[in-house]
Amino acid sequence: MTQTADSPVMELRERMRGDVIGEQDAAYDQSRRVWNAGIDRRPMMVARCADEADVQTVVRFARERDLRIAVRCGAHSMSGASVVDGGIVVDLSQMNRVTVDPEARRATAQGGALLGDVDAATQAYGLAVPTGLVSHTGLGGLTLGGGMGWLTRKFGLTIDNLVSARVVTADGEARRASAQENPDLFWAVRGGAGNFGVVTEFELALHEAGPMVQFGLLFWGLDQGPAVLRHAREVIATLPDDVNVIVGGLNAPPAPFVPEEHQLQPGYAMIVVGFGAPEEHAAVLDRARAAIPPAVDFASPMPYVELQKMLDEANAWGFHAYDKGCYVEELSDGVIDAVTEIFPKKQSPLSLALFYRLDGAYSRVTDDATSFSGGRSPRFATFVIGVCPAAEMLPAERDWVRSMVAALRPYAARDGSYVNGSADVDDLDPARYLYGADKAGRLRHLKATYDPGNMFRGSVTIAPATP
Repeated sequence: MTQTADSPVMELRERMRGDVIGEQDAAYDQSRRVWNAGIDRRPMMVARCADEADVQTVVRFARERDLRIAVRCGAHSMSGASVVDGGIVVDLSQMNRVTVDPEARRATAQGGALLGDVDAATQAYGLAVPTGLVSHTGLGGLTLGGGMGWLTRKFGLTIDNLVSARVVTADGEARRASAQENPDLFWAVRGGAGNFGVVTEFELALHEAGPMVQFGLLFWGLDQGPAVLRHAREVIATLPDDVNVIVGGLNAPPAPFVPEEHQLQPGYAMIVVGFGAPEEHAAVLDRARAAIPPAVDFASPMPYVELQKMLDEANAWGFHAYDKGCYVEELSDGVIDAVTEIFPKKQSPLSLALFYRLDGAYSRVTDDATSFSGGRSPRFATFVIGVCPAAEMLPAERDWVRSMVAALRPYAARDGSYVNGSADVDDLDPARYLYGADKAGRLRHLKATYDPGNMFRGSVTIAPATP
């Protein structure tokens, strides 16, 4: 079937260089598909933008017709923020160029670049920017919510390394946001989760990292969980900045280095990554394995680009998923007891509960320097993720996620929750819950300036302040 000559799809198609896909087009179902198979939304159209001018055209068109916009980069949003019922998807996937200036240690990435695109371009010069853990994630969505990854303790969040951004705001104008130009917009996009416009270009500061890094995985059975997490608490307390650790509950991977009897079995793991001297990484591993011998003990150097792809298969497209999280200031006995009681009750072998250490460079940025949803004091970001191969498994796994986060809530920090780590928020005022009262208030006032009609709603809606 084809669109009629006077249809909105045909009208927009005539205005822009890129393609526009409507409900009657053969490519429609594929174009609206997102990473989380649990999301099934039907936009009016998908606009595959060829350049920034196309983005401006789409935004102005949506404003003329009072349509909502969703922005698609990697389509990896757990909440499905990259697709919208009845509105327009601004698809940036064709705008994925990454250029590197190795002397200035700067990278310029278009808004549709994936993390793998950024890693490939920067590692050609032995450089990197802190990003996430899955290479097919979009740089845009990750960055606008904050951006946590293996390099966060060493170099901060992705937004801490954002030098400038080009933003198409709700009036269709393209603005450069930096510390010198439109600094209020620059503050808002560094954590505001896509609520302030379409970012068509990111300028990022780069650091020396790789090409080889040190990797270690230690794994213990379920019955050792309480003792392992208490010991992990002691190991993490003295980590050097060049080493990062993720600890939590998961199923052992079906990898060659995992004994067959432990493959796909649930238990508790410490993943230890080193960016400094191999001896420093080895010393952390020695401490981690000393008290309780692990069932799986693997350590090896690996290329940084392979580290960044290591979790890709476990996060493949097509799974049904749901997540929630919170920050906890420490792995207290109460936190450990809650996790080890509830973690074994999960049903999917793909589901997991992880604690990601945040300190070092992360904590050398002040709370109000960006709009990031959370304080900067040392803490753990908790990710409880239900991942199911079949839709019928998701309701039970969603309940499991919610029960664990509810059990952790008495120990949670009171200064926000990571906006990229919650598929939904059980609160009458989600923005206040995620950002805290002060940041939420400032964000609402800026929203009234840059998007008074609430065209952009991101992964959480920040409603504009009323006069």
